[in-house]
Amino acid sequence: MNIFYGKAALREYLKSIKTSNSTIGFVPTMGALHQGHLALMQKSLSENEYTAVSIFVNPTQFNNPEDLAKYPRTLAEDVEKLTALNPKIILYAPTVEDIYDGTPQSQSFNFDGLENQMEGKFRPGHFDGVGTIVKRLFEIIEPTRAYFGEKDFQQLQIVKKMVAKNKLKVTIIGCPIFRESNQLAMSSRNERLSALERDEAAIIYKILTQVKEKFASDSPLTISEWVQKEFENNPNFALEYFVIADEETLLECTLKNKNKKYRAFIAVLVNNIRLIDTISLN
Repeated sequence: MNIFYGKAALREYLKSIKTSNSTIGFVPTMGALHQGHLALMQKSLSENEYTAVSIFVNPTQFNNPEDLAKYPRTLAEDVEKLTALNPKIILYAPTVEDIYDGTPQSQSFNFDGLENQMEGKFRPGHFDGVGTIVKRLFEIIEPTRAYFGEKDFQQLQIVKKMVAKNKLKVTIIGCPIFRESNQLAMSSRNERLSALERDEAAIIYKILTQVKEKFASDSPLTISEWVQKEFENNPNFALEYFVIADEETLLECTLKNKNKKYRAFIAVLVNNIRLIDTISLN
């Protein structure tokens, strides 16, 4: 398997294999790979001549130093999973110095307000960090297509906006959420949950499916109040936010419009471990 720890060597390799007709699929990750990541890679492998994967825990998108410190780092195990999936995958596992050429610092972006909703309200600077790292990775790898999971739907919309505004030649492809057997959305952070916490976290998706049922007849405000009460009755979970929003603008929905698509977004803390999920409502 081809593993690169520096961008110079990676660029040289990509230059040596690319032709005018080559297609490169790219899956950016922060490691601790799970089946959801592998599903993105499988799609890339089926649609492109080459597939590149990055594993990099990006410090500029963490507003909580403790979360950054505790984020799982399992490079050896990740390499085994990638090799088992397809040994021809190209892996880029850079250092902070290689990516940032010194001190890690985010570029400032204007995502037309997408960055101010949900995650942006609770994680200051997060999406500047996301935009910075994704743009740098795109510039290094120059992929034809890049694959992102819909669990981070706000991030997906922001990456699409960043690509459009910077006129980058890459097609962004959103892929369905991969779930555990109890329907908990797969996330690297799930590895930090105890077996009991992981089992009980099934309540998140259970509530979201009930939200989808209620959306046909109830107002967004009524649904939000119901969600808050559900979590008040489950003291092991702290609801950070629950929002019903327009899929395109991510603005909170107060009055439903039959011509718009809506999505419910949720963030929950379980023993200080942050879990997010989302569901399409129509």
